[in-house]
Amino acid sequence: MGHEVISNTSLSPTVHRLVVSAPRIAVVRQPGQFVIVRLGPGAERIPLTIVGSDAAAGTIELVIQAVGKSTADLVAVAAGSYIDDVAGPLGQPTDLITKGTAVCLAGGVGAAVMYPIARRLSEIGVELITVVGARSSASILFEDEFRSFGDLIVCTDDGSAGRAGFVTDALADLIAAQTVDVVYAAGPVPMMRAASAVTSPRDIRTIVSLNPIMVDGTGMCGGCRVTVAGAMRFACVDGPEFDAHSVDFDELADRLTTYGAAERIAVDHVCRSAGQPVTGRHGAG
Repeated sequence: MGHEVISNTSLSPTVHRLVVSAPRIAVVRQPGQFVIVRLGPGAERIPLTIVGSDAAAGTIELVIQAVGKSTADLVAVAAGSYIDDVAGPLGQPTDLITKGTAVCLAGGVGAAVMYPIARRLSEIGVELITVVGARSSASILFEDEFRSFGDLIVCTDDGSAGRAGFVTDALADLIAAQTVDVVYAAGPVPMMRAASAVTSPRDIRTIVSLNPIMVDGTGMCGGCRVTVAGAMRFACVDGPEFDAHSVDFDELADRLTTYGAAERIAVDHVCRSAGQPVTGRHGAG
């Protein structure tokens, strides 16, 4: 029968929050872990962070950005419909500090990764500062929730909300002004690389959530391999979070482009079939 979609809510023009029935996962999942979702026969397997859960209701929350054919298909699933497979929880839970000051740094849909981490840190009683970046005010995710956890700094590319500019600029100002014990970061690879460069000179522990290509979620396919501290690791079983100062970001960025041409062809085919214009500017997934 699959997993029922209880609700499907639009958070921004391209991002949806799905509440999905997954009772066993809801009971045991922890911040930092994810699921691999397959909509139906022949569909792509997509890794998605578990944003939240309700053990009593037996549901989990997933946040999905429609940037390609497979993710567009997922955000189009209506409440009351079903997703064939939801496998998890996968990956290692976040290594959370229990005292001190933490900064949660989120770029774009990386806010979905940071949300469960920030929430748990707040519950533990850690002093928390969250820095969230988006292209514009319309694309900011979880603003009210992050603000309820502690101090919040909003950054937008166009300056329509908060301060104009990059989240890493805000991070640099923060660590220059006060003591920070750990930085948790999630978002585009260039952002995570830049965050690592900002914190490295001050030797501030920095943990990044990596997003390499994943297929089976067990480490068997090798698609999610990354180099950390000169050794090969598998993001699906060893991660997805790693020490930012040890990650080979150049290799990660290169591997993320492996199927770019195939992804563009898939989306262009769908656009032509639907009679929509083909722009040639599609994202992965």
